[in-house]
Amino acid sequence: MVSAPAAGFTSEIVRYLRQIEEADESGAVDLVFGMLDEGVSAQDVLLRVIGPAQRRVGRLWAVNRWSVAQEHAATAVSERVVAAVARRVSPPPTRGRVVVACVERENHALPTRLLAEVLRLHGWRADFLGASVPAPHLVEWIGQAGPELVALGCTLPVWLPRAHRAVGACRMAGVPVLVGGAAFGADDRIARLLGADAWAPAADIAADLLDTGPLPLAGENGAELPPDGEYACLARRRGELLPRALDLLVASYPPMRDYDPWQMEQITEDLGYVADFLGAALYLGDVSVFTDFVTWTCMVLAARGVPSESVVLGLAVLRGELTDCPRTRAFLAEGMRAAGVAPDAPDHPEPEETSP
Repeated sequence: MVSAPAAGFTSEIVRYLRQIEEADESGAVDLVFGMLDEGVSAQDVLLRVIGPAQRRVGRLWAVNRWSVAQEHAATAVSERVVAAVARRVSPPPTRGRVVVACVERENHALPTRLLAEVLRLHGWRADFLGASVPAPHLVEWIGQAGPELVALGCTLPVWLPRAHRAVGACRMAGVPVLVGGAAFGADDRIARLLGADAWAPAADIAADLLDTGPLPLAGENGAELPPDGEYACLARRRGELLPRALDLLVASYPPMRDYDPWQMEQITEDLGYVADFLGAALYLGDVSVFTDFVTWTCMVLAARGVPSESVVLGLAVLRGELTDCPRTRAFLAEGMRAAGVAPDAPDHPEPEETSP
């Protein structure tokens, strides 16, 4: 949940990206303050410069042009720049109180922070609770704060089952819920499935929606997700399944026998992500949640010289272990097909916009 397209700010995005690439907080603050002094609105600075630049940071990491350290340093600078803009432009609250938070386990907090700041610019008192807020703690805060609305952000689809629990807990407390973020996709289908009262594809659209009036509880909004025995089975067996799959993968893929401990740790982590995204897809009844993840994983690995065949093999190993889970096996087969046709990573994402 970030912004509409960054039309008209391409050069500013490139300049800002240079600053955060060097972890130059002072330079980045000077740049955005200069824009404010020239009459650019704080909302445009947040959503059409900082937000798009951060999305490009993620893509630069994905194609292996930036390291994890560079990505984290750039994000840390952007978080402080957002705080500086909020201090510089701080209209007094003229409307109600909203609570803004990331769902539990979601650590990509900046997009949700941008929403909180935009709502403040629109006159709301916005309590930003940050990353990974467990549903019981969120409800406790709601009970103390008495907000008119809860806005939940989620970037990775793997955490949508937790988003479902958070939405239900907030609505049980009598507070309507607005959701957004990349995890929810390009329309309101998943939001409605999880029972949210409203969905917005971007922070400015969310603010405009709330400008029209209070968001009511939508009654029995959303379809009840059918109980999925295979989702529960996968969650229950995860602890024993992943070590077994790793052993079989090493036996089936000879190059892994020469991996160092750090590489093996990464493989173990990747298998965990596979299981978790597979579980989220089963929970939602949407195989595209899994196949999209597989395609993205193949792109990231290709940029690091790892062939997609290794992903196909890993999925095949898991499929072979889950003989009593036909739906899960079908999802894994779709994942194997997606990996088999996954494109290689581009060498230069959007070079005209990201290169100095």
